[in-house]
Amino acid sequence: MDSSKPEPSMNKTSSKSSSVIDSIKGCSLSGMRVSKEELRRKITMPEYLRFAIRDAMASKDIEAGKHHYKEGGDTSTLVAPESPLVVFVNSKSGGRQGSELQSRLQEFMGDEQVFDLHNVKPHEFVQYGLACMESIAAIGDCCAQETRERLRIIVAGGDGTVGWVLGCLGELHERGRDPVPPTAIIPLGTGNDLSRSFGWGGSFSIKWKKAIKRVLDRAINAPLARLDSWNLVISMPAGAQLDTPYALKQTEEVVLDKDLEIEGHLPKEVSCYQGVFYNYFSIGMDAQVAYGFHQLRNEKPYLAHGRIANKIIYSGYCCKQGWFFTPCINDPSLRGLKNILRMHIKRLNNPNWELINLPANIRSIVALNLPSYASGRNPWGNLKPEYLEKKGFVEANSDDGLLEIFGFKQGWHASLVMVDLISAKHIAQAAAIRFELRGGTWRECFMQVDGEPWKQPMNNEYSTFLDIKRVPFQSIMVKGENNHS
Repeated sequence: MDSSKPEPSMNKTSSKSSSVIDSIKGCSLSGMRVSKEELRRKITMPEYLRFAIRDAMASKDIEAGKHHYKEGGDTSTLVAPESPLVVFVNSKSGGRQGSELQSRLQEFMGDEQVFDLHNVKPHEFVQYGLACMESIAAIGDCCAQETRERLRIIVAGGDGTVGWVLGCLGELHERGRDPVPPTAIIPLGTGNDLSRSFGWGGSFSIKWKKAIKRVLDRAINAPLARLDSWNLVISMPAGAQLDTPYALKQTEEVVLDKDLEIEGHLPKEVSCYQGVFYNYFSIGMDAQVAYGFHQLRNEKPYLAHGRIANKIIYSGYCCKQGWFFTPCINDPSLRGLKNILRMHIKRLNNPNWELINLPANIRSIVALNLPSYASGRNPWGNLKPEYLEKKGFVEANSDDGLLEIFGFKQGWHASLVMVDLISAKHIAQAAAIRFELRGGTWRECFMQVDGEPWKQPMNNEYSTFLDIKRVPFQSIMVKGENNHS
């Protein structure tokens, strides 16, 4: 959903003259005015490649698009575009802005390079469209080869949409189909923490509709950065039903690390789930609140139709779930995570597991990858060098191979953290994490990855294990102009 807060670098006050606004909007990153025709020439693929990609995806057959290369005659004289772009748009994000943005981009670039994610899935583009271009390049088409090598991607949507596309692009590296195209972001979600972390801002202002050229120019000229991603594997006793979010898929049984001591008993049969996250994983009461909010939004979508309404409902769930009043309640289910959870970590460049003693008053644990959380907050904080040295921490970055692990005590503590009055409870920095959970008096607990919550069944007899390890390759991101706005 779109934020009503405009992005500072893009929004101009009404007191400025329209000629000045248009001049600024027409400028590229280098400060030179962007010609519409020149920009279109830089980003638009030759017609035969656009049609080949389109037909390959429509038929779900790489060979279906090749005839455009044969029918196109001599392509040796064709020059590849300087910075070809493909745009994925979540047309349902940002209210009406997603569909309007899609229409404007298609008017500028053509239908074949702008895809509605409700009609074309990113894995289909990778499996068929991009593969068709690669197959044309493989038979000696230099234009197709250079277009493939120079390709960049724009994702217009929220963090979940961006993560979805990044995950599909990551398959290219796994299959040896390098280079993986760099990805830029147009923020259309609610939190937009990935967008904030890479300088694309926290919202897509309605006034951006007149600045499409500027956005596209930033996407092809801005520098690149790297982003870690993290693999989450859940191994739980078989038989319990798990209503998984989109980010988690059931997988084959995984083998647990035998070097690590296991406190509970291992069941004879297990169910395993696997997923990848880019921003954070959390367990505890923050995930419980998010779960309640998502359930309400799915059951009664008319109640959550705007950013302000969402925040009001979310605040109500904070109170309803006991998030703010935990210190006054004796219900065991609302006490600290320590009585159901053991956490081991591996520190950077250290192969040995280390048991971490969790504070007794922690109700929520977060493992954070980005410097932006919950719509631009930084609960880890900007720590002073002396504190980092004392704790054995290093400065946090999104490509350092580490997750920052911190805790919230209760709602009041979390609220003070979110307004930057205090930092969260620092627990550790880790290159790998193992959580072991056993029910006791708990029948269930709540978890979330990148804002997608679920209810995790608990077993009194057998343990549930969660392993988090870094994906061995990094995503390539295009850096925007703004800083966590």
